[in-house]
Amino acid sequence: MPAKKRRKLKIGNLMILIIGCLAVCALLFFGIKALFNRGGKDTAKPDPTPETTAEPTPEPTPTPDPAVQKLTLFVSGDGILHESVYEDAKNADGTFDFAKMLDEVLAVAEPYDLQYYNQETLLGGAALKYSGYPRFNGPQEFGTYMVSKGFNLVSTATNHSLDKGEEGVKASHDFWASQNGVLVQGLNVSQEEYDAIASTEVNGIKVAFLSYTEHTNGLKSPHSYSVNIFKGHEQEMIDKVKRAKEQNDLVIVALHWGTEYSNKVNKMQTELADQLTKAGADVIVGNHAHVVQPFQWVNGKPVFYAMGNLIGSQVGVDRTTGMIAGMDITKTKKEDGTCEIAIENVRAELIYTYMEGKYPALRTNIKVYRYKDLTDEILPKHDEYYKQFTDIITSLDKNISFGM
Repeated sequence: MPAKKRRKLKIGNLMILIIGCLAVCALLFFGIKALFNRGGKDTAKPDPTPETTAEPTPEPTPTPDPAVQKLTLFVSGDGILHESVYEDAKNADGTFDFAKMLDEVLAVAEPYDLQYYNQETLLGGAALKYSGYPRFNGPQEFGTYMVSKGFNLVSTATNHSLDKGEEGVKASHDFWASQNGVLVQGLNVSQEEYDAIASTEVNGIKVAFLSYTEHTNGLKSPHSYSVNIFKGHEQEMIDKVKRAKEQNDLVIVALHWGTEYSNKVNKMQTELADQLTKAGADVIVGNHAHVVQPFQWVNGKPVFYAMGNLIGSQVGVDRTTGMIAGMDITKTKKEDGTCEIAIENVRAELIYTYMEGKYPALRTNIKVYRYKDLTDEILPKHDEYYKQFTDIITSLDKNISFGM
């Protein structure tokens, strides 16, 4: 065979050998890969359904700490039922509509667990005949309206508590006693009631509520227990606060005190605030001045010396400007079994009572607004007044925010 032909055969054989080796390698490679992909499991036909992207797993809801309880508290000023107020609220059929006056402002209070206001004037009802200044008696429908808006802390110890004598005390007391779920303090029909500590429990927090007035306009109480009066009984009040704190987590004290129509706090107020907060008062809410007075942290506790009027028909922008406030309260149980109360996020807002007509004529179209909703038509220069009154409130302590 010629040499050239033999070389061609050798090259051809070599090519066949190389191709064969490559084929064997390929078969080995894919066989091994298939074996590893099976992972030792039985082969199964793939699911023809296209794969779907799994939904992300939601974050678990944090479990509430059983050692921590919380509540919110709303506080406001004097509810004074001047003749203009209840006459303006009266409908043609003799019923009363206070919603048109207060609904917009009181909507702010609705989310709070505890809602406080001071019932400045007696709610003795129609049987005692309605009357305005100087010896007040108003329709009980105002009280039922306030309860319907969620108010469950009411103070009734004021300088007008004895305006209708013992009969007025009993009528107002009995009305409030009929309101379920409302803690009311100030008027009593027995010594046992006077001595008792009113309390409730909210969200696992035990709350005590006390209410006292400095005086009753010189009117003598029919019984020593009829009205909670602190003047001349300061130590008795302080001791009761101590006792309330021993039995409860949170102690709220409502005080009817101070100089009427003065934006300044007097010495008696500051001294009592110091003594009461040291004794165990966690929150002090003052009223009676009918104008706003400063706010102050005393021994780490919030003190509102006077919140002005919630509603009334007194004349003058200082008397038609009031304050509402809110705060967050937390109870934390420590490992040693003791509890700690923290009061945070104390915030306030100014309110204004609009009315038409001039004294001594009855005022009409009475309505309470938040300052943030005022226009120059409702109150000219309201921005200037806002600064004036917020400056008064923060004159002793700036650690309070505005806006609710």
